[in-house]
Amino acid sequence: MSSAPAATAVLAASTVPDPMDAPAIRWGVLAPGGIANTFADAVATGTRSRVVACGSRSLERAQEFAQRHGVERAHGSYADLVADPDVDAVYVASPHSEHRDHALLALRAGKPVLIEKAFTRSLREAEDVFEAAEVGGLLAAEAMWSRYLPHYDVIARTVTAGTLGDVVVVEADHGQLLYPDGPARLSQPELAGGALLDLGVYPVSFADHVLGSLTDVTARGVLTDLGVDATTTIDGRGPAGELARLWCSMAAATACPARVVGTAARLEVSGVFYAVDSRVRLVAPDDTVLDEFVAPVLDHGFRYQAAEFARALAAGRTQTWSMPWDATRRVLATMDETRRQVGVVYPGE
Repeated sequence: MSSAPAATAVLAASTVPDPMDAPAIRWGVLAPGGIANTFADAVATGTRSRVVACGSRSLERAQEFAQRHGVERAHGSYADLVADPDVDAVYVASPHSEHRDHALLALRAGKPVLIEKAFTRSLREAEDVFEAAEVGGLLAAEAMWSRYLPHYDVIARTVTAGTLGDVVVVEADHGQLLYPDGPARLSQPELAGGALLDLGVYPVSFADHVLGSLTDVTARGVLTDLGVDATTTIDGRGPAGELARLWCSMAAATACPARVVGTAARLEVSGVFYAVDSRVRLVAPDDTVLDEFVAPVLDHGFRYQAAEFARALAAGRTQTWSMPWDATRRVLATMDETRRQVGVVYPGE
């Protein structure tokens, strides 16, 4: 077992490239909702790429999005969007319940896809997407934007370097007061609502980023009257027996902290752990702060995933480096088992 770190122990440096150095591509946005606005702003502000088209079932809604973001073309159907010859890649921002079908629509039209998290409702649906991408030789990736951020790179490299000693436990929570007075989609089983797929994916993906596959998953939840989860807790083990303690809630707000605790030191992620402006502190067992990382750019965090996607596309890859298919598989497998234990079943499953 590793002993206490030297007083000179430091965090690993980030190796995430400047998003402005990524090649320029032309994006099409499928489903112009709230998160699509965030993505379009980040692409326009923090990359050399452009959103050139958007598509919605409502032409009026697509036109409003296009006007707001200076987008050249608005399509009144998703089929027209994915058929647009000037679109290099499609960003899928529809509700979770539609991710599989909309990703397949784009892939079958020959378009690479960046799909909002959670990637699909289930691992089974994700495999359909991966199969279509593999057959077409096309890039497909989960837009788990935090996995592409510089401080996540710092965390992973610091753990790999052995600076923490042996990892003992990973903790993360994500609570936002979004129910019952928040977005209606979160209450609706037919839209794959609930806390887990919208909020819980963040702590589950954080644990996966640090530990890899979780086993011995034990979950408990509180369900709404429509049968989606309002609050869910998840305990699991990493490959070397490390413990993961995770939870999410749409019924209450939390500070959204995260910690990686090792035998020689710990990492404390202050602020909202998955956000671009989070701070990572390396802390000794005697509570001495040994080092701290603050990202060089503190806004438009979606720029990093858009930029990495563009680099992967230029390299002819079918997967991004930060969110490969096996990572998405592991996260969805954990969430599938969590839903099974909690008792959340979506229509059509």
